[in-house]
Order: sequence, then structure tokens, then C-alpha cells
Amino acid sequence: MNSNQAVAALSALAHEHRLGVYRLLVEAGPEGLNAGTIASRLKLPPSSLTFHLQNLHRAGLVTQQRRSRELIYSADFRAMNALIGYLTENCCTGNATCASDCGPRSAQKRSRKRTTKAV
Repeated sequence: MNSNQAVAALSALAHEHRLGVYRLLVEAGPEGLNAGTIASRLKLPPSSLTFHLQNLHRAGLVTQQRRSRELIYSADFRAMNALIGYLTENCCTGNATCASDCGPRSAQKRSRKRTTKAV
């Protein structure tokens, strides 16, 4: 990922509704959700949802595929991981003592739980 792609992705996520849509799609996994389900879960009008989904799609964070008469939207996990990688690729360079702080918070929690269980 380059800086222009990262800016586009972060700009797309920098809105309350788009961030909510994206988090819902991440939670749904690769199966994705149709627009009606997304709209009802987030209580968004269809016209607003379409606008937000297209913004996320243009930024490369969401894929869409047609199944019969429905459009199914899914988070693009490669793009998500590329963005996280871009943001953290230089984490703690030159400072070996902070390396454990560079991982996502949920991974750190799991790591700490495993450590305490093993003790």
C-alpha cells in the first residue's frame, strides 16, 4: 500500500456511518451482507447507505458481488491488513523495547491472557 491508498482508505473511514458499515462488514466476515441487512442493522436510509458503501468501495476497502438480485458487500480483508501494515510498518524502529506495543490491542489482550494462563 502506498500513501495515496492509505489516505483514501482513512478518508473513507473518517465518517461515523462509513466506519459503522465497515465494522459491521468486518464482523460479518467473508460472507458479507446485503444492503438491506446493513441498512436495517445500522438504521440508515437506503440512499445514504448506497452513498457510504460506494465511498468505501472506491477506497478499496469493500468488495461487492451480485447474487441473484442482491448486491452483497464484504470487507476486503487484504486491503484492511495492508492498511494496518502500512500504519505499523515502522513501529518502534530504532527502539527495541517497545516492540510488543506495536500489535493491535485485541492481539495484545489475547497474548496477555495466554501468558497469565500459562503461569
